[in-house]
Formats: sequence, structure tokens, C-alpha cells
Amino acid sequence: MPLNPPPSPVAESQMSVRPSAVALSAAVGNGAPKVVAKGYGAAAEAIVRRAQESGLYVHTSSDLVKLLMHVDLDSQIPPKLYLAVAQMLAWVHQLERQQK
Repeated sequence: MPLNPPPSPVAESQMSVRPSAVALSAAVGNGAPKVVAKGYGAAAEAIVRRAQESGLYVHTSSDLVKLLMHVDLDSQIPPKLYLAVAQMLAWVHQLERQQK
């Protein structure tokens, strides 16, 4: 695994009046994934656009985005979100396997 993997799975909320998005980096070593970008409105749209342009999957989950928006930028996700993020990452890995 690269030392600085690119941001991966991005969660986006399309249900809210104002779009919001969070980008997570892959976990390095024994660490948890980190929030590497987050924002509302135009910033959220830019996060999603950049992820799509980079060939990353975009997972839509307004509930997960709401929870991740409370995590500080460049901070690891807290243990209480491990299961939710693990489920989202499993979805991404399944899509990647189907693409091969």
C-alpha cells in the first residue's frame, strides 16, 4: 500500500437542501481512515467531482455524511464509526472486484 494513498471513498448527501460531502483516506498501517476533505455546497460538489475524475467511487449516504462531518479534518474516524465506514469500504471493495 502506498505511503500516501489517494483519498478514497467519498460519501455524499444528495437528500439535503445543501449538498455535503466527506472524503476519507485509506487507513495506513494500523490507523483508521482519516477525513481528508469535507464541505458543503460548492465545496462538496468539488470534492465529488474530483473523486469522480480520479476514478474513485462515490457512496451516497446522508446519515454517514452527517456523522463524518463532526470529525475534524485530518483526524482519524472515531471507533464508534468503524462499523459504518467498514461497511462502506466493503461496498467499495466489492465494486472494485466486479470491475476486474
